[in-house]
This record gives sequence, structure tokens and C-alpha cells, in this order.
Amino acid sequence: MRKSERDVQDSTRSITRRGLMLGGIQAAVIATLGWRLKTMQLDRADEFRMLSDGNSIKMRLLPPARGLIHDRNGVILAGNEQNYRVTITREEAGDVSAVVARLRHLIPMTDTSVAALMAEIGRRSAITPVSVADRLTWDQFASIAVNAPALPGVTPESGLSRSYPRGGDFAHVLGYVGPVSDYDLSRIENPDPVLMLPEFQLGKVGVEAKLESDLRGKAGARRVEVNSAGREMRELSRVEGQQGATVQMTLDAGLQNFARHRLGEESAAAVVMDVNTGDILTIASSPVFDPNKFVRGISSADYTALMNHDHRPLADKTVQGLYPPGSTFKMVTLLAGLESGIINAGTRFYCPGHITVAGRRFHCWSRGGHGSVEALQSLERSCDVYYYELAQRVGIDRIADMARRLGIGVRHDLPMSAVAEGIAPDRAWKRARYDQDWQVGDSINASIGQGFVLASPLQLAIMTARVATGKAVEPRLVRAIDGVAQPVPEWPDLGLDPAHLRVARAGMDAVMNGSRGTAARSRVVAPEWRMAGKTGTSQVRNITAAERARGVIRNDQLPWNRRDHALFVCYAPYEAPRYAVSLVVEHGGGGSAVAAPIARDILLFALAGGLPPLDAYPSGQRGEIEEMRAKLRLDTPEPPKLARVRA
Repeated sequence: MRKSERDVQDSTRSITRRGLMLGGIQAAVIATLGWRLKTMQLDRADEFRMLSDGNSIKMRLLPPARGLIHDRNGVILAGNEQNYRVTITREEAGDVSAVVARLRHLIPMTDTSVAALMAEIGRRSAITPVSVADRLTWDQFASIAVNAPALPGVTPESGLSRSYPRGGDFAHVLGYVGPVSDYDLSRIENPDPVLMLPEFQLGKVGVEAKLESDLRGKAGARRVEVNSAGREMRELSRVEGQQGATVQMTLDAGLQNFARHRLGEESAAAVVMDVNTGDILTIASSPVFDPNKFVRGISSADYTALMNHDHRPLADKTVQGLYPPGSTFKMVTLLAGLESGIINAGTRFYCPGHITVAGRRFHCWSRGGHGSVEALQSLERSCDVYYYELAQRVGIDRIADMARRLGIGVRHDLPMSAVAEGIAPDRAWKRARYDQDWQVGDSINASIGQGFVLASPLQLAIMTARVATGKAVEPRLVRAIDGVAQPVPEWPDLGLDPAHLRVARAGMDAVMNGSRGTAARSRVVAPEWRMAGKTGTSQVRNITAAERARGVIRNDQLPWNRRDHALFVCYAPYEAPRYAVSLVVEHGGGGSAVAAPIARDILLFALAGGLPPLDAYPSGQRGEIEEMRAKLRLDTPEPPKLARVRA
């Protein structure tokens, strides 16, 4: 049936409206797409470029080289050595187990090490590289690099690892570094991202730990392109890290090495201090250990051997060890008596070999006594009874105050671990510690450095330096950081009467050079190096009345750990002091026989700048000294030429 003209017109109008509507919709869609394209390609181009780059470009932190540590002459004490290692990143590896299985064909890995690696990978973030192995040989490192296409997520790296070329010489003072542990991270509020890097090394103890912020440096970064499998294709840019600061210590490598060998395998400690600047030239604890083993991962057998050793090689006896100072403390008691006005240089006490106080007998080391003794002689002969009498008149509070003025019972600020405070006891201390009253017997024991009195070898060196100079000298261990010298303060005066100090010094001189000096055998005959000193022997066991009646057992007949400690302090030259030395030999026996000869040798080495001439020793000892030197295997370093330290 033929449509009417009207029907045709209506149908045409309907089709036109639909076409226009469809065209409008199409135009709107095209306009929307165009707007979105403009937004994505122009307005938000940087944002999407970053998202795209995130899928193909990765940022890798570059660990900084750790700062070097030198001695005062420029000898390297702690440096860095090349280390080849390999890491794996879980996000980029895909099937980690399969990748590790391939790695086992290239480098030796035990089932135990693989299990530990998988546990570490599971524990760490997917984007954090985890160390697979380090200290690889060049051949192992090269084989991994060659097989990189089959090892997604695996990165062979060439880095630096800490090394200690002087071995055990500075193990106790410098400490060592080790991998960052969860415990280390828990102690840091906002840990540096570089600490998350595999096998990054952090100072654990000693100077390495105390100066960590200076030595660590700042991390660098590199941008690398990776493919869809996470395999690194090329490096786009690199910014090297900033090496940590170079630290110059006050220590002397040659003197430290001599002190170490002179102490031998004794359980001992020695400190050499410049009495004018406070510089520590030597701070040696014996026996030593090799810090390189801790950096590389010490074996269980080696660590157990160190822990079970009765001479405690891991303990730093110079600052952590606390000992009854014995008769080396007598200068403290003497100066307390002189300063209080209780005695003067000519005051005498009679020594019959003992005194009885409150029904208890206190013995002098000389059973026959010393007779009538004045101040200088009390030090020369080390008369105990003189100090028993003096302590009862002076009182413990004055003695304790003098001990603190001379550096005992005070924690000194050094960048070393666990620096001990020591004990200079008084009435208040005993009440606070034991809730007991102070007894006169406590004062008598304290007067000769026994009882509650405890001091470290460092404190005894400081005491000696202060007696020698009359100044409140403090120890210094850091000489310069990045070439900038650390200031030497003008040490304040102790406020002690110079006449009283002269009495103490003259007594110490008589110990070495007097006709009845307890250390006369260890004197120095070279007049320019005349030495003043004081012996000390501290008991570690009680001697009963019954034992005294039948005869005190000699030290060499006792088990090692029940023998007396041997101590000695000294300074030289007597007229113009330069160096003070303190020395403790645990369970060594007598201070005059054991500690004094070692301390003299160390002091002479410091004064001479090397092995002193034999004519510095008494003529009858020169053959013995020459024989002793022949047995020492010294490793005296040749210092490099350094730029002058900036003031």
C-alpha cells in the first residue's frame, strides 16, 4: 500500500531526529575522549610518565664508603677492602625458589644457608634486597654476572667491607662493625634508609659505635632500567655516596703495638697519657682478639673460645675493668692529709708491722715494720701503717673528695664502650649502697686502696697525670675529624697546694730512685728520662689469722685466679713531665716485680719514640733487656705523609 505524502514526511522527520540524536551522542563521546586524551597526554603527562617509569625504572641506594680511622701519625687503623657479593629482591625474582636453585649451581650454598636465606626473604619487604652471599671470589662473581639473564632479581655487587690492618692491636678501643640487626634498628627512632641495605655495616662497640654518625657517610643512588621480568637492563644515572669522615686518633700505632707485645698473654691493661694535653697514646687491653673475624662473621667455635677464655679477651680492661688500686692510691690519702692540715711533710708515724683497731689487727706488708716514717718515706717504702694512722685522723670523706679531684670515682668522657665510673667510697655511698654505717676499719682499708675502692687503669693514668701537673687533665682520644683539629682545652688548676704536690712527687721519685724504694730495680738511669712511680699490690682474697700464723702462701703457689693483682703508675721526665703510665696485671702478684718493669719499658718507648738505647737501663739489666727485645715480634708501622691538620 502506497504511503501518503504526510506519512512520508513524518517518517523522514523521525529518522532525522534519531540521526541527530545519534550524531550528538557520538560527538559527545568523541569530545569526552578528546578531553581525556588531552588531560592524560598534556595536563597530567608528568604524573603518568612517573607511573610508567615506575614500572621500568628503579632507584637503587649506593652504600657510602665508611670513614677511615688513622693514628696520630697517619697510620691506617681501620680501612675498607673490596668485597664481591650478590643480593636478591623478591619482587623482581618471581619464583624465588627456582632462582635460588639456579644460584646453587654457581656458588656454594648449604641446605642450612638456603633455609636461612628463604626465611630472611620472607621476613623482609618484597622490594628490599637480601644478601645471598658475600666475600665471593672473582670467578664466582663473574659467573653470576654472565648468567644474569637466567637469574631475575639477582644483583651481583662490588662493594666495600671494613678491615682492621693492625689486627688485634686496637680491637678494644676501636671495636668493630657488623651487619645491622633488628635490635640495632629498634634503638634508632628514624633509621637511615641505608641501614636497610643488605650487609650494610654498623659500628657495634668502641669508637666505631660512638662515632657512627661521623664514620657512616651519606648514601648515593643510581637509576636503572629493568624489563618486565625485573632484570636490570641498563644504568640511567648515578650519584655516588659521600664517604664518612676521616678520624685521626691521638693513639700511636707503634707504641700500641709495643705495649701489646710487652704485655704478652697476661690478663692486663696499660694506658699511656700525655700529661699536658690529655692525649691517650696507648690504651691496650690484653689478651687481644681479631676484630676482622667479627666483620666477616665469626664462627661459633672461635666465639666460644673467646667467651670461655679465663683471661677474658673480649673485655676492655682499660676502661671497663675495675680493680682495688692498692698502694697506688696512697698519693690520694697522703694529699688528703696534707691538704686538710692534719699532717705536714715532716709528720711521723711509727710502724711496728701492724696496728690494732676495734679489736682487729691490720698488717703492714712488711711484717717487721718500718719504724718511724715521715711522709716521703711512707711512699718510698710503701708503709701501710702510716696510712692506717693517717686515715683515722683525716676521715673517709676527705679521702673520697681527694680521690674524685684526682679522677677516681668519676666517669670520664671517651668515645669507648662501657667506660666505668669506679668507686671513691664515703659515708653517704655506703649508706646508699648497703644501708650501713661507715666503720673505722673501712677507712683503714680504703687508705691503701683496698676495701670498697675501685679504679680503672684509665683513672689511674689520669690520677698520675694530675699529680704530675697539678692540673685537672682529662683524657682525649680524637685528635681531628676530616682534618679539623679538635681543640685542646686549657686544663684548670686542681687548686692543690704546690708544696703538697711536691711532697707526693718526691715520694714517687724516691720509690724509683731512693735507696729503699720499692721499685728501685725498675729505675731509669738516663738522667733526661728520670722516672717517678708508685707500686701497688691488691689482694683478691682474705688472709686468715691461721694462715698468717703458719705462713702466708706465696702467690706463685696459688691458683692463678686467687693471686694478687700487680699495679704500677709512673710519669717521666721527673722535672718536666710528658707522659703518665698506668699498668695492671690481673693476678700478676707483686707490683714491683711484675708491673713496674713492663710499665718502665712502655714509658721509655714513648719517650724515645721507639726502642730506647740500652744505656737507659741499669747496667746489670741490659743483657736481660736485649734478650727480652729479641723475643718481641714488633710490627712498627711506617707512617704515610699526611697533609697538615687544620687548626
